Amino acid sequence: MIFTRNTLKEGSYMEKLHNAVRQLKTRPWAAKLADSSSRYLERVRERRMNGVTHPFWVIVQKEVADHVRSWRFNVLLFLILLTCFGSLYTSITNLVDEAAKANDADDPYFFLKLFTLSDGSLPPFHVFIGFLGPLLGIGLGFDAINSEQNSGTLSRIMAQPIHRDYLINAKFMAAFVVIGVMFFALGFLVMGFGMVIIGIPPTAEEFLRVVFFLLLSVLYVAFWLNLSVFLSIRFRQAATSALTAIAIWLFFTVFYQIIVNLVARAMMPSEMASPQQLIGHQQFVLNLMRVVPSQLYTDATTTLLSPSVRSLGPLTMEQAYGAIPSPLPLGQSLLIVWPQLTGLIAATVICFVLSYVSFMRKEIRSR
Repeated sequence: MIFTRNTLKEGSYMEKLHNAVRQLKTRPWAAKLADSSSRYLERVRERRMNGVTHPFWVIVQKEVADHVRSWRFNVLLFLILLTCFGSLYTSITNLVDEAAKANDADDPYFFLKLFTLSDGSLPPFHVFIGFLGPLLGIGLGFDAINSEQNSGTLSRIMAQPIHRDYLINAKFMAAFVVIGVMFFALGFLVMGFGMVIIGIPPTAEEFLRVVFFLLLSVLYVAFWLNLSVFLSIRFRQAATSALTAIAIWLFFTVFYQIIVNLVARAMMPSEMASPQQLIGHQQFVLNLMRVVPSQLYTDATTTLLSPSVRSLGPLTMEQAYGAIPSPLPLGQSLLIVWPQLTGLIAATVICFVLSYVSFMRKEIRSR
């Protein structure tokens, strides 16, 4: 008897629901909403079908899968994760001590110290990215073209009804997607661990600064990716392109600074030089250092993650006099690093254009 009553009640509820739906369908605005939603779903379905069948995105998906499954990428990912967690442990250990101080706890950019603070035992997070990021870009691009040509698959791919530039563009896009996802995952992982352990969430400006830092890191690694892809087009053997890319990286990382120091010492002004001559000499040395992409990246990341940085060059007493000792807002920090940002973009675009032109003129038949 009770089961029959419950069944009748459920039946009456369902009948009321169906009646409400019928009345809703009779409304003109509801009919327009249903029609527009069905058209939108149909367009989304068509875009998915077109995206899957387009040759460019097929090559991109294949390249992304190859990168993720390769031992080379997994080894580099393990190294970056290891250094990331090491720098995170060091910064969090120091942040706990800093949070006990009232002055540091009231710092509006206290959360950014998670990426910059270090006790000297391990470098901070952005220094590790600046050192290991080029290796990641070189590892993903040094055999992008020559390995396909040596194995004979390049001529087979070009025999298919696809445009020739689809391949070089897809090679770059796939590696760029892998680098971007990896860096943003690492950055958000560091932020998540920081919020859980220190219990202080980032402000909106701090979050935007971290996002710009991650975008800058992706752009910096993209430069080395394009350079290694260009070398893979110019050299037939993958070992030659890899050694050349690593040699360029070592030259700019180690030997170029030694050369600049020797030049700066040889051109050092005398002790009787005027302050303008000393400032000009210091500016000349800084301009020589900024030829290196790693120096551009270091200057930009330091300014973005340390709002107290007000200038990247020498300042006179007249310029520093009257300045308010307060951190700069995000807009002013972006204005300071805009030359470094445009320099990295220009270098990345130049390497990509060289790779594109070289591949379009390259003989792809295997010998």
